[in-house]
Amino acid sequence: MKKGLILLLVLTLVFAGLASVGNKESIVICASSEQFRNDELQKQLNERFPDKNIIVMYMSTGKAAAKVFAEGPGTEIDILVGLETGYMNKISDQLADISGLSTLPYTEGLTPADNGNRWVTWEKQAGAIIVNTEVLARYGLEAPKTYEDLLKPEYKGLVAMPDPKSSGTGYFFYKSWTNTMGTDGALEFVDKLYSNIKQFTESGSGPIKLLKQGEVAIGLALTFQAVNEINDGQPFEIIFPETGSPYSLTGTAMLNGRETDRDIVEVYQFIINEFLVYDKENFSPENVYEGQVNKIEGYPQDIVYADMSGIQLITEKERLLALWKY
Repeated sequence: MKKGLILLLVLTLVFAGLASVGNKESIVICASSEQFRNDELQKQLNERFPDKNIIVMYMSTGKAAAKVFAEGPGTEIDILVGLETGYMNKISDQLADISGLSTLPYTEGLTPADNGNRWVTWEKQAGAIIVNTEVLARYGLEAPKTYEDLLKPEYKGLVAMPDPKSSGTGYFFYKSWTNTMGTDGALEFVDKLYSNIKQFTESGSGPIKLLKQGEVAIGLALTFQAVNEINDGQPFEIIFPETGSPYSLTGTAMLNGRETDRDIVEVYQFIINEFLVYDKENFSPENVYEGQVNKIEGYPQDIVYADMSGIQLITEKERLLALWKY
């Protein structure tokens, strides 16, 4: 009887241990990058931390910030990846101090200290005017060279742009226009551009998709996406605006309280010190740290960037989006 009770106790403890492993808490990463980048992040995390239950889920940058802002410390999100820095500023009180966790030599102005030690710079998202040369040829049209060229009546229904209200890409084009034309001038420009717009897409990758389908000839889109498509054989051409390539910055952070969880900190450090390097070398190569390597074939060199003053101010973004009527 005594031996039987001891065996039963041992078996109970074993099954309790197995149940604990099977129901281990998840580490939830909310990533706002394209799905193929998120998939690679999930793959590498699974390989690096096979004993951890890590979930990478996609959420647009605006929705992710709104979720954290509304839910506070009780949110199931542990780590944010690729959130626009304007939104990072808005929710900074809900982000953990990540001092000393980053080891990369960031360029001036982009270090964790420059971000209040609340997030690590994830990427510089930069854009250009992208054209499908075959569609232009079909209509007997020349490629635009400037933003003003986009207003030509022959481009009616042949232009696509991301919606600034749902896309960070759309917003940085809009913000670039306000910086060079003034708010009133930018709104007047968009009113004229609207006549030629086929679609304001929900996501930043929307114009590239329409260009691939031949539904538009011109898209305001991300440079790295266009380069990837060119390398895959698409008849695209990249035209940098006369005022420079517009861009925005994104960041990666941990939520408050997670800095005391060793597992979450280990995963976060892998993301910001190792996967970030892989992502920049292979996916989104605009320079953010010293010695950064670009492995993407044919990526434009010596890009001139636009004046993006105020791109990280959430109050400015909210002001401009309130004026956007499309």
